[in-house]
Amino acid sequence: MGLVERLVGRGRDRGTRVGIFVDGPNVFRPEFDVDLDELRDIAREEGTVSVARVYVDANAGSGLIQAAEARGFEVVTTSGDVDVKLAIEAVEAAVDEQIDTVIVVSRDTDFKPVLEIAAKRGLRTIAVAPGTHGRSDALRNAAHHEITLE
Repeated sequence: MGLVERLVGRGRDRGTRVGIFVDGPNVFRPEFDVDLDELRDIAREEGTVSVARVYVDANAGSGLIQAAEARGFEVVTTSGDVDVKLAIEAVEAAVDEQIDTVIVVSRDTDFKPVLEIAAKRGLRTIAVAPGTHGRSDALRNAAHHEITLE
């Protein structure tokens, strides 16, 4: 299913604040061809993008960092666990009412509690997987909506 097909009928109120949180080490891998523009478009279809972050570790290449920044993503580099930083910041944005919709781009089941907490607080939740290989069913099932990139 293409991007246009996934977005039909999903338009949201432009007043809806969206946060998109991308698990860089898990998503930007050789076996996936993830397009940062497509991720941005998915977020924009949900509303106004208030938070757009790509989380990377110290091994991230400068090309990825430059590409993410050029597309309007804030790049968060951590020497520790990327998952922990992403989860804390996504939950913080939800709890502090900075966003109305949370989008987590990952294959990692570790983010299931992020989606559950956000949903409990009344936020719309979306899980985006970079492909079918290794996709987390638990993450998909925890979200209100799921998208698998082709």
